[in-house]
Amino acid sequence: MPEPLARLVGCSEAERPRNTKPSAAARSELRSYYREPWRRLGLVGLNARMVGAWIGFAVGLMVVMSTLTSVAGTLVVPRAINSPVSRGVDWCLDVTFLLMTRRVRSFVRRDRILAWQAPLSLLVRLAVWLGLLVVGFALLLLPSMKGHLGQAFSESGSSVFTLGYAAPASGDSTTLEYLAAFTGLVVIGLQVGYLPTLYAAFNKRETEVTLLGSRAGLPAWGPEILARSRWGIQEGDIAAVLETLFLSWERWAAEVAESHTTYLTLVRFRSPRPLAHWLTSLIAVMDAAALHLTLAPSREPKLAARLALRMGFVALGQIARTMWHALPDEPEPDPDAPVSLSYDDFRVATAMLREVGYPIERSDEEAWPHFRGWRANYDATALLLAKQVDAPPVLWTGTRRWPSTPITPRRPRR
Repeated sequence: MPEPLARLVGCSEAERPRNTKPSAAARSELRSYYREPWRRLGLVGLNARMVGAWIGFAVGLMVVMSTLTSVAGTLVVPRAINSPVSRGVDWCLDVTFLLMTRRVRSFVRRDRILAWQAPLSLLVRLAVWLGLLVVGFALLLLPSMKGHLGQAFSESGSSVFTLGYAAPASGDSTTLEYLAAFTGLVVIGLQVGYLPTLYAAFNKRETEVTLLGSRAGLPAWGPEILARSRWGIQEGDIAAVLETLFLSWERWAAEVAESHTTYLTLVRFRSPRPLAHWLTSLIAVMDAAALHLTLAPSREPKLAARLALRMGFVALGQIARTMWHALPDEPEPDPDAPVSLSYDDFRVATAMLREVGYPIERSDEEAWPHFRGWRANYDATALLLAKQVDAPPVLWTGTRRWPSTPITPRRPRR
């Protein structure tokens, strides 16, 4: 309380001078004292810097908790978790690489550039996590540092990166700094342990994609799979060959659905060969199964083809929903709905199959409604994913985010 006011308020009636008139300053302080009750609660000396420090503490706690939730959801929890950090990093890199390749016309060169996108997302995401932890712990340390932001960042950075150049300034900050050091080690350790799991799933996926190259050519195309099962073979048992193919790709689609929804970064990992891609390969197998069921409905394999189709479009739907595209949980497309392929595209494929002697039991007019009904199950989802992940421009897979011309499969001379 100011001294003039203390002399008037802090003394008893007997001690107060009888004929002394209060000064103007004393009267002003007295009026403020009664008009502003919060000053009587002792808050007049509250440090504004400390108020900001405790507000920063609350913000820092939220930053640290949300970052650790993102780390655990991305690297530990075995299911798709909505991580704003991961999605923000993926979106920023996607826009960056789209701008970088905007003027690139050669697909081989474009693929060479895009091959860096997924690996870079791992490094950038780790840097963002560590940066958020440094910021969060710096804000948590503000009250211990008496509101000095620079000192708080120095202590936080030294602890998170375990540099050790800044010793704890006070006993109040020791616990937080040890916790920051532990958190930084855990995040880096989890990321390092995450890489073998990620690349093991990638290698397992690419094995079947590579094997399909001899059956479907590069790039993979559904009618080419059926044509090569009869190409140069007069009396071969194509039923056994196709059944083995469809059964293996049914299991492959299930494994890809599980791994690519849990580790979403795998969706953008590209194959070692420019014209090979996991998505176009899956679409080719599904198209081959649909064509076989449409053109030769009485011939085996029937059940294996249906199972491969079913698992294929379920896998595509799960991956697309994980990428937050607007799709229903259980898609029920209209079999009469239009698809991206035209009747003329279908006739070109059936003509090629007739040339190699594929056993066709229906005319094109009879088979087209059946094929369109099968294709409607996955047409929109497959084309959406192919555009988003910048898959090679293959026949029957729609347009891309850049001007492109569909590439036909390469056939050996013999």
